[in-house]
Amino acid sequence: MVNLYLAFLLLLGAERLLELALSRRNAARAFARGAVEVGRGHFPFLASAHGLFLAACAAEVLLLARPFPGAIGWIALGLAIGAQALRYWAIASLGDRWNVRVIVERDAAPVVSGPYRFVRHPNYLAVIVEMLCVPLVHGAWITAVCFSVVNAVLLRTRIRVEEAALGPRWSAAFAAQPRFFPGGRHGR
Repeated sequence: MVNLYLAFLLLLGAERLLELALSRRNAARAFARGAVEVGRGHFPFLASAHGLFLAACAAEVLLLARPFPGAIGWIALGLAIGAQALRYWAIASLGDRWNVRVIVERDAAPVVSGPYRFVRHPNYLAVIVEMLCVPLVHGAWITAVCFSVVNAVLLRTRIRVEEAALGPRWSAAFAAQPRFFPGGRHGR
């Protein structure tokens, strides 16, 4: 099972590299349309945490000889795959406006289709689920806890920066939407 888990992590790593290429392409298009980037200060920390995440999953499993946790591992795998599906739904819904950085086109109408009909930040929900579940697929609970905490701190900053940058038109469009969970808490 360890080799299958490591292959799963490699697939996720390849996926991240493809997402970075898509992000660079989308950034170039957005800048050509007059977009601006905000929140550069927190981005290196966010990128570092995400860069270390998959390596930490593998390291904990290999160095601490974590066994496959049975039913919990299968449930975690299902949730991790579901998080990937949610991420791609969010990316598809945003089209070339999706980016790993906070790049905002001032006059663009807010995207309120796809998963954005239900929550403000479906991509971040996918990341939250991923940070918890990907390590738990093979019992790497220390990585799950540590990276979930780090991610929560970083997302707190990221979301504040992003929501402020998106401005009043976005705030009005999403005033009734919860941040992460349909039927969840509204507001800030």
